[in-house]
Amino acid sequence: MEPEDLDFLYQIENDITLWDVGITNVPYSRYVLYNYLSECKNDIYTDKQLRLMITTADHICVGIIDLVNFDPKHLRAELGIAIQKPYRGKGYGRAAILKMLQYAHDVIHLHQVYVVISEDNIQCLKLFQEIGFTEGAILKQWLYHNGAWQAAKLLHFFCK
Repeated sequence: MEPEDLDFLYQIENDITLWDVGITNVPYSRYVLYNYLSECKNDIYTDKQLRLMITTADHICVGIIDLVNFDPKHLRAELGIAIQKPYRGKGYGRAAILKMLQYAHDVIHLHQVYVVISEDNIQCLKLFQEIGFTEGAILKQWLYHNGAWQAAKLLHFFCK
């Protein structure tokens, strides 16, 4: 991420429709995100995460993809992705996931990448399964949304 990504990051991090799939439920200030950008080393071994912007061929930012919860001992990380609504269903997410998996294999030498997806997010589950993720577990009452608990699925991809 670059300093000029601040406004886009601010928009994504404060999109309350995405909070159900993340771990936050409070908005971030520009100041906090500016500090995050300036302090981030862009080194997965130091930061324990890697966040990349997803752009179109003409450099329009359409989303963010990241590897978080990086575990260097067990060579695994959790993948997260957020695509802005107008750009969903156009192949940007699939392309970004495939590039990230290639990076995870070729550069970081991960053994496993995993995702946690709400059981009712059929479109997202289908995308990851088409890419080659397989179901590992059902996490009962894992996500809290609109006053109710929802199950989530843990899917994993073994890097070869």
